[in-house]
Amino acid sequence: MVRTLITGASGFTGRYLAAELAARGHEVHGLVHSAPREQVRGLSEVHQGDLADSGRVQAIVETIQPDHVVHLAAIAFVAHDDVEELYRSNIVGTRQLLQALSRLPKLPASVVVASSANVYGNAREGSLDESLPGAPANDYGVSKVAVEYLAKVYADRLPLIIVRPFNYTGLGQSSNFLIPKIVEHARDRRPVIELGNLDVSRDFSDVRMVVDSYSRLIGSPAAIGGTFNICSGVAVSLREIVELVQDISGHDLEVKVNPAFVRADEVRTLRGSAQRLENAIGQLRHIPLPGTLRWMIEG
Repeated sequence: MVRTLITGASGFTGRYLAAELAARGHEVHGLVHSAPREQVRGLSEVHQGDLADSGRVQAIVETIQPDHVVHLAAIAFVAHDDVEELYRSNIVGTRQLLQALSRLPKLPASVVVASSANVYGNAREGSLDESLPGAPANDYGVSKVAVEYLAKVYADRLPLIIVRPFNYTGLGQSSNFLIPKIVEHARDRRPVIELGNLDVSRDFSDVRMVVDSYSRLIGSPAAIGGTFNICSGVAVSLREIVELVQDISGHDLEVKVNPAFVRADEVRTLRGSAQRLENAIGQLRHIPLPGTLRWMIEG
């Protein structure tokens, strides 16, 4: 049986990926910072440890001897207020993991490292492809650029695949994120919601498409050494999302624009190109945004 290690397995994406890989016949091991409050479906075993602890990480990967690794563990909230923790988790944790994997007597067949579309920054319009250089506009983006450069240091020792997911969502995502916040307000029948600029458009995907893409990438020899956007290729405005949520939920929300949520230099439209990803794994499992929103509202 194929043995796969997911770091950050108890997080939003990790939970969906564990279930997806288990359904594909993988023996899934999860590395988590602290014990999950409830069982994660699909995990064969949970290993607790801090990625910044090199000795503990080395012991875990030597115990598991993974055939594949998907490195999701990171602080993923862009507005996280502890900058030192963000850099330590995202950069030092990645370095310790890659170093430990590179020392294994039998290397994994693939190591997926999750970066982010935040590496592109905020100052670009239109469809973004992987050839564009990094231009991060915040600490989170800077940390992910650093992670990509760090991965390149190990590219001659490990079969690396870098993924740059754009915005994605689904049932169970924290309401710190935009779409879950809107859905929560509608489900709770709250009368008013505060948002930023309603006319900006972004590329949103369903988490189920994202984990399907990860699962297919680790089985694709053609993906080794590549960097891939994970995206829908379609931009949807915040105004459209609010209207869709209202239509599906049957609840009208009064939207108040909070100036604190509006950036002066905000790009109007931002979407990714998934061409390189589809060239590597074939047609994506696209799930239209209305279907995702209905799942989140009714689920």
